[in-house]
Amino acid sequence: MHDSELTKLNRIAGQVEGIKKMITEGRHCPDILTQLRAVRSAVKTVEANILETHLNHCIAESLSGGNTKDTKQKIEELKDLFKRFD
Repeated sequence: MHDSELTKLNRIAGQVEGIKKMITEGRHCPDILTQLRAVRSAVKTVEANILETHLNHCIAESLSGGNTKDTKQKIEELKDLFKRFD
């Protein structure tokens, strides 16, 4: 279901390796910080895409199924997810 995110995650892993190399080479802090910001942004994009998929598939199926117990469980799951997001 999240296979499309693997390419992005591989790119992020490559960026992290590049940052490690920059640190090893003693590159300037602003250059390293710029790359860290890019990684952070890319991770947020992957996170948002996975959340959107969860909402559109898992949550939507639960709500349309009419099972009150399952719906309450999914709502609690969402509340817990959003509490962890800052």
